[in-house]
Amino acid sequence: MPLPPLPDAERLTRWAQAFARFPSPQTGLFEAEPQVQAFLAGPVSAVLDECGLNARRDAMGSLIVDIAGSEPGPSLLVMAYAMTHPAARMEDPYEARLIDGGTRLRGRGLAEQKGALVAAIAAVAAAAPAITTGRLVLVISSAGETGRHDAARAALTELDFVPDAAIIAIGTSGRLALANKGRIDVDICVRGQAAHSSTPWAGVDAITGARQVLDRVLALDPGDRAHPGLGRATLVATSIRSLPEATHTIQDEVNLTFDRRLLPGDDAEDAFAAIASAAAIGAPWQVEVSRGPHMFPAEIAPDGRLARAVAAGCHLAGLAPPEPFFSDGALDAGLFHSLGAEAAMWGPGDMSLWHSAEETIALSDIGDAARGYLGLIRTWLA
Repeated sequence: MPLPPLPDAERLTRWAQAFARFPSPQTGLFEAEPQVQAFLAGPVSAVLDECGLNARRDAMGSLIVDIAGSEPGPSLLVMAYAMTHPAARMEDPYEARLIDGGTRLRGRGLAEQKGALVAAIAAVAAAAPAITTGRLVLVISSAGETGRHDAARAALTELDFVPDAAIIAIGTSGRLALANKGRIDVDICVRGQAAHSSTPWAGVDAITGARQVLDRVLALDPGDRAHPGLGRATLVATSIRSLPEATHTIQDEVNLTFDRRLLPGDDAEDAFAAIASAAAIGAPWQVEVSRGPHMFPAEIAPDGRLARAVAAGCHLAGLAPPEPFFSDGALDAGLFHSLGAEAAMWGPGDMSLWHSAEETIALSDIGDAARGYLGLIRTWLA
């Protein structure tokens, strides 16, 4: 069965340049960042219109293209992302300059989110006219760098169904993730009593209490269970800040954040309870422990339905099947996994270039990814 034609290389390059030239960075506003929302409403919506794809916005501003065949059948969701890492130390991050003889494109987010976004739109646009059975959904999420499932949950609420499978379209060096770790963030506030540093005995030093909390929590064993691809769970401190911000003052508050990675099968509640128990240092300090964002782990079988469909789709597209790998990162695949769907991340873009000062993507990789996604869509919905 031949695949329908994809948009040509010139159009894919034009879309990639338009996306790369429009800043959509992570800020403290996360999904509500005006530049992210404007990127979705502007260049992304323009490309969807060009392709004849009708889209609607959900409560967090994500774009949803929902295509249902006339006959019932399996469902597939492709999730791409709008938000990128900030420009940081990258010079001219939004120039979208062709390099290496016009074979590569340079710009912030291309290796991580925006190259895969172009490929996902192209594949869905090519597949849409021929869909007669099942349901194909493209979600272009307002997230991408938030470390939480909020935007994915909002999209599923808008759709009011859970697909049979989901592809997380993000740069993976073209490989298929068979599993990824989850994560729970734990926030701890240690409170003491402020005093002038010349009379430390008049106060209760929150830094001293925080040192005890830090030592006790990091002494925890996250478990001796090792996943064959992901290894062991980890527990690290990722943030510490003391208050008040004043000179010569015994600090009365220290806020710490811990990152506890989760393996498939780990219980987030147990992980949180262990950290909370270790942080209970008692008087003279007051310690408050709260849960931060929680992202689920994910895992698919290498010979399961989704992995086989990806391989078959690539064969249909004239491509070699993607190499498998395992990711320590926490992705939206975990949310779909927790709801009973198979899910994995797969897309164009060299992972080693994520967040780098020289983020680029090969234009041929975008084209190959579009062919692979299209092959998967045809295979899954057949």
